[in-house]
Amino acid sequence: MQVTSSSMNYQYGSSADSAQKREDSSLSAKTAASSQKLSTEEQTLIAELSSTDTKVRAHEAAHIAAGGGIVNGGASFSYAKGPDGKMYATGGEVPIDTSEGKTPRETIQKARQIVAAAMAPADPSPQDYKVAATATVMEMRAHMEEMKTLQEKSNGQEAYSQNGLSFEESIKKSQSMEASPMIR
Repeated sequence: MQVTSSSMNYQYGSSADSAQKREDSSLSAKTAASSQKLSTEEQTLIAELSSTDTKVRAHEAAHIAAGGGIVNGGASFSYAKGPDGKMYATGGEVPIDTSEGKTPRETIQKARQIVAAAMAPADPSPQDYKVAATATVMEMRAHMEEMKTLQEKSNGQEAYSQNGLSFEESIKKSQSMEASPMIR
């Protein structure tokens, strides 16, 4: 069985992009020593970066908490450097195992765990929705496989009953024939 992996990632929207642009222009304009007081614009940028960092970390922590055994490691983050020299998380992702289980029942349970992990954050990203949709399809396929197996089993039992024997009676008859071999 091939193990595949997907990542649920989160990029904190356009404010992270605009924060990055402002941070770039702020850093290029800033040539004074780091001990110099920060401007109002820089303080605003730091507040935005700090808020984004908190949201991104909470988002990824929600994936990990709900993911349980399907999480393949810790969260990884992308960062932006603030005018204060500190690094702030602006995006993140959590690797998860999206391979199927050994049986249809295992696959169904795993798919449900993947959906729960993907949709755990208060504000799921487009990637989170994509992972959840893929897991839902995986669950539906496993249900279809289960139904096919039940149908095949049911068809086999029907064939025995058409011969006037129940499934259990035909098994007993088959076993008794094996126990007393015939010489022809």
